[in-house]
Amino acid sequence: MTLNGDHLDRREALRLIAGGLGGAALGASCAPTTGAASLLPSVAAAPIETVRIGFVGVGGQGTAHVENLLRIEGCVIKAVDDIVPEKVARIQDMVEQAGFPRPTGYSRGPTDFVRMCETEDLDLVFNATPWEWHVPICLAAMRSGKHTATEVPAAYTVDDCWALVESAEKHGKHCVMMENCNYDRMEMMVFNMVRQGVFGEILHAEGGYLHDLRSVKFSNEGEGLWRRAHSMKRNGNLYPTHGLGPVANCMDINRGDRFASLVSMSSPSRGLQLYAREHFPDGSPERQEQYVLGDVNLSLIKTATGRTICVSHETNLPRPYSRVHVVQGTRGLFQGYPHRVYIEGRSKPDAWDPAETYLAEFDHPLWKQMEEKSRGAGHGGMDFLEDYRLIKCLREGLPTDMNVYDAAALSVVTPLSEWSVAHGGRPAEFPDFTRGRWKTSPRLGIVTA
Repeated sequence: MTLNGDHLDRREALRLIAGGLGGAALGASCAPTTGAASLLPSVAAAPIETVRIGFVGVGGQGTAHVENLLRIEGCVIKAVDDIVPEKVARIQDMVEQAGFPRPTGYSRGPTDFVRMCETEDLDLVFNATPWEWHVPICLAAMRSGKHTATEVPAAYTVDDCWALVESAEKHGKHCVMMENCNYDRMEMMVFNMVRQGVFGEILHAEGGYLHDLRSVKFSNEGEGLWRRAHSMKRNGNLYPTHGLGPVANCMDINRGDRFASLVSMSSPSRGLQLYAREHFPDGSPERQEQYVLGDVNLSLIKTATGRTICVSHETNLPRPYSRVHVVQGTRGLFQGYPHRVYIEGRSKPDAWDPAETYLAEFDHPLWKQMEEKSRGAGHGGMDFLEDYRLIKCLREGLPTDMNVYDAAALSVVTPLSEWSVAHGGRPAEFPDFTRGRWKTSPRLGIVTA
């Protein structure tokens, strides 16, 4: 269950990939190379009539993506890779039963995705694997001339964030982090309200991932096979992008502003130890484990223009689910969990309005158009919307809603928070993955179906 064995396999995968990269991306660091060959990740690629997909990692979330993609016009799953052969066969059967040709299966071991990327004629390699495999798979895909999409976070070291950026620029391929919370109905309504100036000038935001994962982390399947191991070795905000992605869009991060610095601190670690004592018998391995992840982590970000963002992480304590989600401006604010709105001059003084009362006026056009098609999909339909938008952008040659610079900026919160916690809350500076282009990059628009 520990990271050690997987880490060795990951190093082997990176070694295999490095043979074709000439060392460029794998040598990335906080001092990046200059003169990138392409700015494609922030603009558009040539349109693709039918997006041919290779899918890596078909556990719970991976299977949900496959089910969505089988319902989206203009794409086909041509190959599937997983370390469990039975999971590969299950997806092959699912694709066939949906009326498509049976995809090629890959299951020779943890690095078989390299063979898939090198031999299959694909347009997109999509992965929903444990965190440590996101970067090797993305690098293998781009080196082989494929666009790539990954579950969150895209990376969890500074060097790996730079590796994704430099590989995308070198090979001229999209590298998209699939942040589904950007497509939640309330988050998209708030983005629409921000674009229409309802809250005035946006000055502050808050986001988080507050989710009791104790039973998940101690499970004998799924994320329980790997996620708890990170709690043994790392202390910081290990999962920042769900809460941070939607507010970053509202604050034009990488498109007029950027994350500049961060300070982070963690509470003591108690939750997993207590859970193990209460759920496992004396002498069990689980009761002998040691954890370093603070049960509550708070990270405060300052942007280049002086605005503030508070990002929280809490997965080891009993609590109801929340992503916090606050967007505050000079004329009012939205506050999530429960969802409510206050707008000066429109709301009653000192009184919240239920957020649902604003849907009729400010519901995002994408939700209005796609509500029926997304019904029944994972996480209330937002998973379907993110998959739909990715395929639409690739088919029409449009810029993707998120690009590699967003993937790096959101993901790098994790290693910076770990460093700040380890150094007593000292400030950590964000790398500028755009190398100054954030000043002139266009804002995100109100996208449609």
